[in-house]
Amino acid sequence: MKIVSYIFIFLLTAATSYYYLTPKVLFEPEIIVEEKPDSVSTITLALVGDLMCHSVQFNYAYVKDDSFDFSGVFEEVKPVLSAADFTIGNFETVLGGKEKRYSGYPFFNAPDDFLYAIKDAGFDLLVTANNHALDQGSSGVERTIEKMDELGIIHTGTYLSRHDRDSIRIVDIKGIKLAVLAYSYSTNGVPVPKGKDFIINLIDYELIKKDITASRKNGAEIVLVFFHFGEEYEREPNIYQKDVVQKTIDAGADIIIGSHPHVVQPLDYFVTNNAKLDTGFIAYSLGNFVSNQRWRYSDAGVILNIQLTKNFTKDTLFLSEVNFIPTWVYKGKTTNGREYIIYPSTISIDDSLYNHLADYDKQKMLQAFDDTEYILMKYLSGNDTIKSVANLPSISKSNYITY
Repeated sequence: MKIVSYIFIFLLTAATSYYYLTPKVLFEPEIIVEEKPDSVSTITLALVGDLMCHSVQFNYAYVKDDSFDFSGVFEEVKPVLSAADFTIGNFETVLGGKEKRYSGYPFFNAPDDFLYAIKDAGFDLLVTANNHALDQGSSGVERTIEKMDELGIIHTGTYLSRHDRDSIRIVDIKGIKLAVLAYSYSTNGVPVPKGKDFIINLIDYELIKKDITASRKNGAEIVLVFFHFGEEYEREPNIYQKDVVQKTIDAGADIIIGSHPHVVQPLDYFVTNNAKLDTGFIAYSLGNFVSNQRWRYSDAGVILNIQLTKNFTKDTLFLSEVNFIPTWVYKGKTTNGREYIIYPSTISIDDSLYNHLADYDKQKMLQAFDDTEYILMKYLSGNDTIKSVANLPSISKSNYITY
């Protein structure tokens, strides 16, 4: 019996020793960590310059009674404007109502149908801070805003109250939050009504800095500042424009867009200051998008397309592409009668659709496109990151027309 006990104790000791002294291999499931793909969003902003309505324009658009048809003006550019995620223009007129009589320069008052056509063309936001904003007094400002609100068009630059002025326009476009601010150098000699200094944003450095700071606090990732400034018909920015731009960069703007000269001025990049983008962008003037100004340079404009890309995973935001489409305004007769039409450089002028364009018109248009590309790229010589989108051939400067 003792022998059996000894054998049992021996076997138990051996088994215990084997268990505790033998190295053990633990078979655990392999853990594979997969990197999640970056979540990315890209948006396109389309920007144009001055949307003007001279008296000849609404006379051409007149149908009957108080009815006007401006739809043909934007028909050729509508596909481009509508395709962008967000389209912005400078509304350089007033909707004071027919009771005040429609008028052009120097104190504008356009028919409501002009705004309807702009809405139909694809515009999402209109800048109203310009030197013609008060052409019909405070009531004109109020009625213009009222009509834009009815159509669901966002607007900034003129306001109904102090609270309205302080309410920064921030839009969320596919997860990218964009603030749009607007300021004008003057009000066409019309005094700002007493007690209503909120009615229009004038260029004031402290106000600009305050608004950019407020934009950031309210979640804006991109701050776009639209200025109405500069010398009319000058194709180079003046000292004042450059000073305003530098102070706005110092205040933290990402993108700066200009209007008022009625001709295009150069594009450029800049190093931002305490902004989301490390590289900012400036267009000193986008020129006229539509007007009755018929001389060289003033009958030309541009659609500026700015692509912004956000990487949500890495929380980064950058300018992914900038391109532009030169435009030219035709005035004359078509199969529809007398018309103003904005033509983009992407059209094929040999198409039978454009038989109403005389050789002289075609040459002016090609020259305008060539002028626009040259001026816009002047500060960016050799820079291939900004491109002109055009199907049309350039023309020799020796063939330029004086008009």
